[in-house]
Amino acid sequence: MTAKTEDVTPAEAQEIEATGHYVTVQLAGKDVESVPAGAWRQSTMRKLRTGDMDAFLEDVLSPDSYDLYLDLDPTNDEINTFIETASEASGETVGKSSGPKASSRSTRRR
Repeated sequence: MTAKTEDVTPAEAQEIEATGHYVTVQLAGKDVESVPAGAWRQSTMRKLRTGDMDAFLEDVLSPDSYDLYLDLDPTNDEINTFIETASEASGETVGKSSGPKASSRSTRRR
C-alpha cells in the first residue's frame, strides 16, 4: 500500500516506516517507493553523509525499488532531486534545521 506524498505528516511517516509502507517518489523519471524522509534512521543519514549512496538507498527504498535504482544507475543530480522530493513528501527538509527561535523578549542592558 502506498500513501499519498502530500498527505504524510512526520508522525505518520514514522508509523508508515514501522508498518512497512512507503510513499511514491520520482527517481530519474521513474516512480519508486521510499520510506518517508521523516522516518529515515540516523544510521541511514550517516550513510548519506558519508556518500554511501547504495547503502543509503537500500535502507530507504522498497526492495523492488532498490532493484530499479540499480538498473537506472541515476546521476548525482537525479539522486539529489530524489532526496529533496522525498523530504518534501514527508514535510521535512533533510539535513537542514531552522535552529532555535529568537526570543521575543529583549535582553536588558546593564
